[in-house]
Amino acid sequence: MDKKFLVLYGSQTGTAEEVAERLWKKMKCLHFQGPVKAMDDYKVINLINEKLVIFVCSTTGQGEEPDNMKNFWKFLLRKNLPTHSLSNLSFAVLGLGDSSYAKFNFVAKRLYRRLTQLGGTPLLPVGLADDQHDLGPDAVIDPWENNLISSICINHKISSEVNSESAEHLLTRYRAVVVQDAELSESTPSAEKEGIEDPELRGWSKEHPVIAVVKENIRITSKDHFQDVRLLKFSTGSLEYSPGDVLTVCPSNLAENVKKFFEVTSFNPDQRICLYPNDPDVTSPSSKFRPVSQGGGGGVTVRECAEKVWDLSRQPGRQTLALMSTFSPNELEKEKLEELSSTEGQEEYLSYVCRLRRTMVEVLSDFPFTAAALTLDQIFDVLRPIRPRAFSIASSSKAHPGEIHLLVAVVNYKTKIVAPRLGLCSNWLARTVPGEKIPIWIRKGSLRFPSESTIPMVMVGPGTGVAPFRSFISEQVALEKASADSLVLFFGCRNSSGDFLCGDEWDNLSGSKKLTFFCAFSRDQPDKVYVQHLIKEQRNLLQNLMLERKGVFMVAGNAKSMPSQVKEAMLEALQIKDDQEKFINMLEVQGRLQTETWS
Repeated sequence: MDKKFLVLYGSQTGTAEEVAERLWKKMKCLHFQGPVKAMDDYKVINLINEKLVIFVCSTTGQGEEPDNMKNFWKFLLRKNLPTHSLSNLSFAVLGLGDSSYAKFNFVAKRLYRRLTQLGGTPLLPVGLADDQHDLGPDAVIDPWENNLISSICINHKISSEVNSESAEHLLTRYRAVVVQDAELSESTPSAEKEGIEDPELRGWSKEHPVIAVVKENIRITSKDHFQDVRLLKFSTGSLEYSPGDVLTVCPSNLAENVKKFFEVTSFNPDQRICLYPNDPDVTSPSSKFRPVSQGGGGGVTVRECAEKVWDLSRQPGRQTLALMSTFSPNELEKEKLEELSSTEGQEEYLSYVCRLRRTMVEVLSDFPFTAAALTLDQIFDVLRPIRPRAFSIASSSKAHPGEIHLLVAVVNYKTKIVAPRLGLCSNWLARTVPGEKIPIWIRKGSLRFPSESTIPMVMVGPGTGVAPFRSFISEQVALEKASADSLVLFFGCRNSSGDFLCGDEWDNLSGSKKLTFFCAFSRDQPDKVYVQHLIKEQRNLLQNLMLERKGVFMVAGNAKSMPSQVKEAMLEALQIKDDQEKFINMLEVQGRLQTETWS
């Protein structure tokens, strides 16, 4: 019987990729052959020839598919696909979601239905993992994985004993080979050495970024305000972008974490290494890790890996701890790691890692014998790569030529651990200085602003959620199309003196009749006032803009409860009492209700 398989994942975080690789390893232990790939890295037209595919996907925003799944999903939704297209396919879908969102695991549910519509045969019901579960997403993932493996074993008449620990489980994905600097060749293309290439030739991406120069890095909240928010300005030459676009950066690890990493491991930071896949199904390493003889950059130093490749700030998953246990030479540490990574140890794992937000470098410090014994081969499996972070652009290339602006809230909070928890990218950006160069690339965001300036725009952006609306409003002002009659902004913050982001700009635009502006200062009076309260108060204005003039309503900001409360306030202001869901769906289909939210 054919034992080919495929694992595909779609996610904007590393969780889905980690779960996908865990499933891939389990399938390899069953002696199946096949790769694990991001959905958009796979030629979806070949899906018709696949026999067994496992899908792992998350849901972004308010029910949208992740960026590395968009092309795959667009193809799958084609109306001309025959209903028997995937009649030879057996599949499983695992969704990673958060039930605090209105459209919980929406993408996984839709994918499961679509694959079934096209003739695919599900091996088991769709798995709906929930971050809000008391035991975290693993409460669903673990039994779902076990049921999937059991189903595959039955279908392929494989003994359940094969599903036990296997020698192949110890096989690392890559073999790291130390090379000498002398092996580097001057003939190596400069674009490969620097990771930079003409975007006109290749397009912007992590492998081919544009270099931006930090122009300004200003704290725009008061010094005594608990939240440090930065307005960052970058010089970008003639780079063009549109309102709603997103700037993506790949941060470096914080210096203190790099220092700590080398204190607890035994690696030589100056060694240069090249990577070779240990398995034909493993994705080839990026060009900088390949030797010159294979057209690569000739390797990367361990120091550069610790600074720019491995994510030392992420919280390790249970799979990571399980890997560390297999690599550990110390019985006590091995036993503890096995306990933390076991199904029975989920509660202890949550207490040790999740609730305290313990980082990877701190875990390595807590298991010193294991950390010191890790080899270069093993560390590439134990540590995940740093993932790019995306920020809504807060400027207009027409209003701010040659510049890109970001509004960045610096993540810094306390748990029971003494050291503060620091968000990697926000703190890295906050530490940049004028003149510093950083690689960036731009992609389309989820917001689609209307091209006609006469279409009314109702924009709701508390805190740094105001960024994409600053971009759009700035562009309308630059084009001399801004009017208080069509541009309405609801902004929310705590204090007029603490975190009134870009307050002078909004007041000036409002005073010159280019913007209708409402601000909810939630803590400036005894009773808290939020944007949803102001929306309800402006029912006459909302009814005119949305019902009579067919305007567009956009929401951006924190995803926890604000978006749903704002939608409820909109429905109340518009006096939509019956068929509310139908009305919301109508607005969304017409592009007149759009959200861009983040956790």
